[in-house]
Amino acid sequence: MMEHTRNLSADPHCFGDAEREAFYKTVFTRRDVRGQFLPDEIPADVLSRVLLASHYAPSVGFMQPWNFIVIRKPETKQKIHGLFRTAHEEAAEMFDAARRDTYRSLKLEGILESPVNICVTCDKDRAGPVVIGRTHAPEMDLYSSVCAVQNLWLAARSEGLGFGWVSILDHQRLKDVLGMPENVVPVAYICLGYVTGFKDRPELQSAGWRPRLPAGEVLNFESYGQQDGGSAGAELLRQMDRRQQGLEAGGYTGDFASLEFD
Repeated sequence: MMEHTRNLSADPHCFGDAEREAFYKTVFTRRDVRGQFLPDEIPADVLSRVLLASHYAPSVGFMQPWNFIVIRKPETKQKIHGLFRTAHEEAAEMFDAARRDTYRSLKLEGILESPVNICVTCDKDRAGPVVIGRTHAPEMDLYSSVCAVQNLWLAARSEGLGFGWVSILDHQRLKDVLGMPENVVPVAYICLGYVTGFKDRPELQSAGWRPRLPAGEVLNFESYGQQDGGSAGAELLRQMDRRQQGLEAGGYTGDFASLEFD
């Protein structure tokens, strides 16, 4: 283990200990924020940083298919909130009776409370009909826009901004409200703003809606469903399990990158 640490320290491409720890802190304290927004405006320098971080996401064929629609006007937010209310009630009826009341009790958006809403879109025609990397997987343009969303999310968390992804919306009606052309599709509708705090756990996990899956249930070797990875696989899973147990028991504690196990 000491040799591994020395190698990392000598590697000019590796981040320093504090830099790596800052990244993991961002990942493990990121939350989908719904009800903790403050009305404070986001300064232009902060918003410019998170949007530029999003714009620098990876994209298939370097097509950069995203656009960012920044929404501040109350009248626009009210229209989107109306779409949410309709979709939210439709969604409630899709759950069985045992879960319907729980679903309705959840706070699932902060459209009106957050000072800034952002819609991230995907222009499927941006790079023409033939795009490197999309020839056999046409959905890669959408995945590229999702990468931009993830960059925005992590950058927002590092700036102390809450980020809430509202997916309970009719996308065709959303396109109509925001005036999107036919070739452009909405990928994410985001509520963004400063917050009273970040919860220790994802809200749906705390509410008992679903548990965090153990690493062993999602780790496969060589083929889907193959969980026997030999001695190397067993050691990898042991390390992941120990780290996950620590996160689930005590949350992020500031030593994820440096923690070592016997």
